[in-house]
Amino acid sequence: MLSELDFSGTGAERGLSVAAGGVEVQEVGTGIGAAFEEAAILYANGSVAEAEQVLTATLDDPKATTGEGLWMMLLDLYRLTGQRERFEARVLDYAMRFERSPPPWVDLSPRGGRTGGERMPAVGLSGDLGGQGETQLKQIAAVARRSGAVRIDVGKLRKVSDAGCAALLGLLEALLAERIKLSLSSVEPFIEDLARRAVVGQAEGRDTWLLLLELLQFTGDQERFENLAIDYAVTFEESPPSWKGIAVAVPKRAEADTDAALEGDVPRLCGELCGASNESLKRLAGLAADRKELKVDCAGLLRVDFVCAGLLFNILATVKAQGKTRDPFQRQCHGGGAAARHERRPGRARHAAPLKSI
Repeated sequence: MLSELDFSGTGAERGLSVAAGGVEVQEVGTGIGAAFEEAAILYANGSVAEAEQVLTATLDDPKATTGEGLWMMLLDLYRLTGQRERFEARVLDYAMRFERSPPPWVDLSPRGGRTGGERMPAVGLSGDLGGQGETQLKQIAAVARRSGAVRIDVGKLRKVSDAGCAALLGLLEALLAERIKLSLSSVEPFIEDLARRAVVGQAEGRDTWLLLLELLQFTGDQERFENLAIDYAVTFEESPPSWKGIAVAVPKRAEADTDAALEGDVPRLCGELCGASNESLKRLAGLAADRKELKVDCAGLLRVDFVCAGLLFNILATVKAQGKTRDPFQRQCHGGGAAARHERRPGRARHAAPLKSI
């Protein structure tokens, strides 16, 4: 979809210059510096603990000069990750230092119900899980552990090797062992792809068989599971896994609900945007190409990683270069504190860099 955007008559340089022309960056006395930038990058990459460590180390350093921006960023981090005790331990220091009321506690984490209609973060897998496969799986693990739930779209996996099957199987087993709520979408095509490679009597690709059995647990198809388990026992001369009925795959209606979030009058970006193959941004790029005007609701957006931030900027640059809209992002990233404070003036924007993106 990104390739369908019309760049004709604009040129990459013109698109970037038009987008950059709408934002003026100014130095302001809010204590924003290297620590602020480092924490933002760490959070964008999913390293929450490391981001917190950078912020607290700077704030607790008596020799460091810190302004309100860095304090608000730390409080923002605690609200986004549901750490109420740590939030409350810091707000008194904030109030005494700046002689004003601190922001109220609001649980903005997925467990706090902030994502609304998006019941759990959705992350897609693509390719053969080779090369960048390990990175994809690590991103999913980070999102799942931080949110307590994740929906994995496996519809675009193709020709996954036995080693790749082992890696994905290990991730699924680890998340389930940690009692993380887990569901799969677009699982049927992937199951059929694996099933064609599982040949009875050929003791090859053991992890492919085991992943296939695991995926069937998510579909609720116990009869097919039991038949395949018998074939596995005959082929590998060992006991197969037992039926556990882990969960059911996400129904088509649930997938349609997610699509609808990006197809209404004002499409919404929700949860976490991660990975180069992010489906939400691909659909958003399609809408940007099709519509004369584009407005996007970002109030439910929790985090944007570095790759998706770049994709989002490319979409924004193209939209602005084509003159479709001046400011497409409405209700920008409700993160409170440093993420929300900004001053708008004609032709310019003055922001404290948001925690959720770079």
